[in-house]
Amino acid sequence: MSEILTPRLVLRQWQEDDLVPMSEINADPAVMRWTGDGSVLDLEQTADAMERWEEDWDEEGFGLFAVELLGSGELIGFTGLSVPHFLPEVMPAVAAEWRLGRQFWGQGYGSEAAQAVLEWALQDRGLDHVLGICRAEDAASANVMRKLGMTPERKTVHPVYGFPLDVHGIDLTEYAG
Repeated sequence: MSEILTPRLVLRQWQEDDLVPMSEINADPAVMRWTGDGSVLDLEQTADAMERWEEDWDEEGFGLFAVELLGSGELIGFTGLSVPHFLPEVMPAVAAEWRLGRQFWGQGYGSEAAQAVLEWALQDRGLDHVLGICRAEDAASANVMRKLGMTPERKTVHPVYGFPLDVHGIDLTEYAG
């Protein structure tokens, strides 16, 4: 797994001491509002999720990075790449993801981290197209996608939960960063 430095962030592999701060992020209803069915995750569920995220690195050659503040080392969430198996109509595909603690919203960290992931996807993983998928009402995520240069590709409905989804994409061969 690679480590990526941005001007303010470190994107790195998960560590054991990330469990508690990530579970606090996952326990915040405002953070989880647009994720899955909107349910929060407890410590055990976060541990299971982190284990799956580590397995993705082995299986896919990419996954979710822990994101920490460069200066303090504080974990602020995650960003990275995943395969959106939950949405068969877009497969085969790779999607960018991010989730930050609420106290870190509105400071450009999500865009900064996701932009670094797109550059990494192109340069280190050789991917030529990456999606961004969000609930239609999730204006903040849609804004990050626009900042990344992603454009709308389709509107659809979540196959399990039935809510509207917007699928954006970017051709990384034309990505300017």
